[in-house]
Amino acid sequence: MHDEFLCHVTAYGVCGGRRIGVPLGTYRAPTLALALWWLRDRASWIAERLDPRPEAEHFPPSALVPVADTVLDVPAVLRTWCGDVAQQELIADELAAGRLVRIAVNDDTTEYELLAESVDALRMQRTIPALVVPVA
Repeated sequence: MHDEFLCHVTAYGVCGGRRIGVPLGTYRAPTLALALWWLRDRASWIAERLDPRPEAEHFPPSALVPVADTVLDVPAVLRTWCGDVAQQELIADELAAGRLVRIAVNDDTTEYELLAESVDALRMQRTIPALVVPVA
């Protein structure tokens, strides 16, 4: 059983023609349950910032505008993922088996990525002999 998990959230966009990643958070979860909780919490956090209540007082009038119908509704996708029990069980099974889990969703400008992996699996990979490629 894998006991500790490293979780990351990153937003990727294009700036000056280059793909740039902006770290939005990292958490070293001491249990599988906390890793899953943190991933759901960060997904909800992103969704709330992308799709806040328009009537909130800290937004000036007309600051928020609807996007085209062809643009993926990232906040809705993230909120749906958070509430999907089957998806949460699948993620838990993958992490418990020592596999890297990646949840990624993007709109027309940005990709949002949630990653989690077992710290034990990372340690075990380090003990596998490295492939040595001869240099000519």
